[in-house]
Amino acid sequence: MGLGWPPAHYGKFVAYFRVSTDRQGKSGLGLEAQRKSVLDFLDGGRWSLVADFTEVESGKRSDRPQLAKALDACRRQKAKLVIAKLDRLSRNLAFIATLMESGVEFVAVDNPHANKLTVHILAAVAQHEREMISERTKAALKAAGARGTRLGNPNEAAKRGTAALKANARRFAANVLPIIREIEKAGAASLNAIAAKLNERNVPTARGGRWTHVQVGAVLRPFADGAASVGV
Repeated sequence: MGLGWPPAHYGKFVAYFRVSTDRQGKSGLGLEAQRKSVLDFLDGGRWSLVADFTEVESGKRSDRPQLAKALDACRRQKAKLVIAKLDRLSRNLAFIATLMESGVEFVAVDNPHANKLTVHILAAVAQHEREMISERTKAALKAAGARGTRLGNPNEAAKRGTAALKANARRFAANVLPIIREIEKAGAASLNAIAAKLNERNVPTARGGRWTHVQVGAVLRPFADGAASVGV
């Protein structure tokens, strides 16, 4: 499977977007930014975007249903997978290797001329960085335990967990809101109509399901009212 040649902006494409609700700020590219990056990259060529799929989950997981659908669409449409950044796929070397052997060509906007060797090296470096962070965290916790440091109490942990869930929901809503605004500008006037368009675009809800007017309404409520509820 090759990358970057012939020119990426010719032929059929399937776009794959991924956002992580727990570390969205760290990725550097939100959902709308990824979409803009892909469209800007393709602009000027003879191309058609036959489908796009959006994954909302952690980069550590390899069971990505939306990516599986995107790869299947590529095979059926004889299209190339296009992503905004290489780390949108995974920071796991084995996962990238499996993808590269799937028979589907893909191009990363941030590194369109990368070849197989380049991709393997980048993935290996990214995986090494993740493993080093994990090892440092484990060492710090072990040292704290040896000093007799109390690592927290259940009540405080529960409060932090609830706050984190709410924060994740707000970040998810912030990612999806620009797409909803775009759909509204295109003429969708009701919550049900917006939900239908989101489902057409293969944008999953925060829980990975299909959109209804309830979830759309939750995203559209002002954040100040605490509307980006955990169940969106």
